[in-house]
Amino acid sequence: MRFVLVGAVEGSRIALDALLSKGLLPSLVVTLPPEAADRHSDFADLTAPARAAGSAVFHTTNVNAEETLEAVRASAPDLVLVLGWSQICRQAFRAIPRLGVIGFHPSALPRLRGRGVIPWTILLDEKTTGSSLFWIDEGTDSGPLILQRLFALAPDETARSLYEKHVRNLAEMVPEAVALAAAGKAPRTEQDHNLASYCAKRVAEDGLIDWQRPATDILRLIRAVGEPYPGAFARQEGKPIHIDVARTFADSFRYVGLAGQVQAHTPDGFTVMCGDRQCIEVTGWRTANGRRPAVHSKLGS
Repeated sequence: MRFVLVGAVEGSRIALDALLSKGLLPSLVVTLPPEAADRHSDFADLTAPARAAGSAVFHTTNVNAEETLEAVRASAPDLVLVLGWSQICRQAFRAIPRLGVIGFHPSALPRLRGRGVIPWTILLDEKTTGSSLFWIDEGTDSGPLILQRLFALAPDETARSLYEKHVRNLAEMVPEAVALAAAGKAPRTEQDHNLASYCAKRVAEDGLIDWQRPATDILRLIRAVGEPYPGAFARQEGKPIHIDVARTFADSFRYVGLAGQVQAHTPDGFTVMCGDRQCIEVTGWRTANGRRPAVHSKLGS
């Protein structure tokens, strides 16, 4: 069976490696050119590993462009895998492979369709989620399911830890789905559209911390938007201070101050007052000079 892989992120590279480890070689890999790397914070260049394995490579920024369609048609695929690509696949693209187009989504579909799903999963304080492979149709993550793996979120789940859980599932699920499709046994289980919910696109500015929020909300934001995404941040004198790691601070009751005000330096970092008069301790941060903000200075939003 001939198949094409479309992708440009860490998960795409992991899926490619998993396929190759099972002796499944894409006839064509469609990916972003390196100069378009800024489209994804988790960009991964598939060019070298794909060519080394023996796959043809086509670079594009638009999966629906006529030249992309021509390249995919020339490969004569039975199946297309779209794993880590942010554009909707239109009808002309979906009509090319004989069996259809398979996509991956990091949620328990039909819940949390759309964009920015890993951060939203943590921000919503979800207790369980899932990794889903599905047949791409004209909707947004709405096609019939092929495989789905459900799992629990840890209380301290971060964007990176959740991302890694999904890509581990992806690495196991994709070769299985290709084998099922080749055997004519890939399921097409319709989603219950009445249970669908939709996530809005997120941008880097959405990581700006509102210090008027309770400490638990701020800590959740820091966990949700961190690496491999742009991260949470505040501003001090117009300059950003990125906050990558923080935790609850047991001695909050000892401090009186304003929301966003640095209360103390600690052996591991510094503490900041939140809107509920609880402090968080920042233990991982990035500033232009690498130094901690001064005690009693204010971090803005």
